[in-house]
Amino acid sequence: MARIFSGIQPTGDKHIGNYLGAIRHWVTSQSDHECLYSIVDLHSITVTVEPTALRDATLSLATLLFAAGLDPKQSTLFAQSHVSEHMELAWYLNCTATMGELRRMTQFKDKSGGQESVSVGLFDYPVLQAADVLLYQSDLVPVGEDQRQHLELMRDIALRFNGRYGETFVVPQAQIPTAGARIVDLQEPTKKMSTTGGTEQGTLLLLDTPARLRKKVMSAVTDSDGIVRADAENKPGITGLLLLLSAIEDVPVQTLEARYDGRGYGDFKQDVADAVVTLLEPLQTRYAELAADPGEVVRLLNVGATSARSLAVPTVELVRERIGFAPRG
Repeated sequence: MARIFSGIQPTGDKHIGNYLGAIRHWVTSQSDHECLYSIVDLHSITVTVEPTALRDATLSLATLLFAAGLDPKQSTLFAQSHVSEHMELAWYLNCTATMGELRRMTQFKDKSGGQESVSVGLFDYPVLQAADVLLYQSDLVPVGEDQRQHLELMRDIALRFNGRYGETFVVPQAQIPTAGARIVDLQEPTKKMSTTGGTEQGTLLLLDTPARLRKKVMSAVTDSDGIVRADAENKPGITGLLLLLSAIEDVPVQTLEARYDGRGYGDFKQDVADAVVTLLEPLQTRYAELAADPGEVVRLLNVGATSARSLAVPTVELVRERIGFAPRG
């Protein structure tokens, strides 16, 4: 059974694009893969964060992921900072990666552009990311286009380490998601839905109330054409709503175009709003139940960390042996 590792940052409220693009697939992967999912709180501190906000966001995200269907009996969910081997392995890999490789990372260039001073952590982020994956001898890493460069770097690091010290790491493969919908901001439909660069009214948060979700969908930007059909260039708003409904119902856009032939935008938007509310209702109900007992969420994270460490410790011990450190104790 192939082993999957994937991580998600706790900062930033999660929206329906996060759910449809990643979280929902995490849940379905549990049945036929060995899955490790990490709340990568160490990555979050490459920029300044308020301690209480980080702590609350980590626990809230854990609650959300369990509510979405991650089952502690089927997969391992843990906080990255609870497994210190991530940091230890990152140092060893720092001595394998090169400055030139890290300078070429597009995300570092984008995030550091125009700033006089950035943290070393932001520069070194991809090496910690490599440690996250290689630590668990992961076979597959779900990646979107924005992470493909980082996946190639971690493969290069693994191959270089193996070549230098002998076979140590599984060299991970990218798990490319099946072509899915690009969930767009409902107010600025030429942009991807985001809690950092998008509009508040155009972003469907997973914990928005049903009334708020409906209001956001019904106020989505459209056009004056009146025909429900996909045309990204001339009808980006309607196209975005079609892609959203297509992703929720798992039906082709062409099927939806036929369904709404001759019907107006009002009926179409109402159906999209109903679909969004129906999709998120079970998650929100379960979230409320789990949030009422935060001690249970902490316990489940501890269980996950213990399980993760059972895999992480042997890898680090093997790495230490390969490098030539004196044995402990």
